[in-house]
Amino acid sequence: MIGFYNYSVILTYIGLVSSVFGITQVFENHMSIAFLCLLLSGICDLFDGKIARSMKNNKTGTIGVITEDMCGVFYPYVVKGINSVAVEKGYQIIICDTQATYGDKDAIKREKELFRRLIANRVDGIIFASSIPNESAEKYFSQLRKQANKHKKIPLVSMERDMTDFGIDSVYFDGYTNAQKAVQHLIDCGCKKICHITGATELQIALERTRGYEDCLKKNDMYYDRGKMLVYGDYSHQSGYTCMKQLLEQVPDLDGVFCGNDQMAIGALKVLKEYGKRIPEDIKLMGYDDVFLSSVVEPSLSTIHIRKRHAGIEAAKILFQRIEEQDEKYHDAIGVKMNARLVVRKSTVEDAPEDWNLVDW
Repeated sequence: MIGFYNYSVILTYIGLVSSVFGITQVFENHMSIAFLCLLLSGICDLFDGKIARSMKNNKTGTIGVITEDMCGVFYPYVVKGINSVAVEKGYQIIICDTQATYGDKDAIKREKELFRRLIANRVDGIIFASSIPNESAEKYFSQLRKQANKHKKIPLVSMERDMTDFGIDSVYFDGYTNAQKAVQHLIDCGCKKICHITGATELQIALERTRGYEDCLKKNDMYYDRGKMLVYGDYSHQSGYTCMKQLLEQVPDLDGVFCGNDQMAIGALKVLKEYGKRIPEDIKLMGYDDVFLSSVVEPSLSTIHIRKRHAGIEAAKILFQRIEEQDEKYHDAIGVKMNARLVVRKSTVEDAPEDWNLVDW
């Protein structure tokens, strides 16, 4: 039974049997059969060597990717970037989804289980978006690194959030500063009462954007009633629709709305149209992420452009760098902050030019 589950040994046995049988066919003058047997033996030997080298290097040729919403409009572009690098390296990716974007209470539990499964499958590295709160992150990732290095060194790269303080390589977006850019634009456009539709309170990225929104209002001495002007969605367009109705009831004289992502902004846009509000004359609307839909809705949506595909590429580059330096001593965690830019469209400025940045999505 030695090597029963070892593909290299199985291929060796097949190649040996095939070559011996082929030689016997030569003596019986069955040249066609002998040729096929020897060809099969050669193919087995070729792949046997490749698998043996892979086993020796402890590589599986796969990496894991854990997202928070693979069925949404954000992470598919990130994964596209990751996959483009993986293909160049001859790797395959295993995609897992925690569904954390929509405030699923079991998302953290599901995330832990997905990590466990990927590590058990001996992937060569993992790129992930985590829902773990900052106050629990240090202990959580310390345990995770021990788990990942138990059988072999499995490098980890965080997406969206900066985890470098916890020893995790990270490609991240500055949600706090980007939110301030969005709110400052609404203020510069003349808004006096700016409300905010944020994401699930369990998500660190939602907290960062909300903090940026509140600090920008404070910096500009703007009116703010947290109990009425801040409402909680779950990053879906349905929640944006519901939250916008709530805001119109609570703050009927609002004139600006900053949404935590474009999907919620699109839901809010639908309500404003149903209520007969003119955009941007009566109410100015800002999104975040710059997904494809933001440029095709009417009016087109002003937003913060996040370089999603490029972020995936950067994360994959760091991961493969770590995979290739397996035998070297680990250096300090790498942190790459992705730039973002304000995109002004017709939901805040009536005569704004159309902005179609198809290449960078």
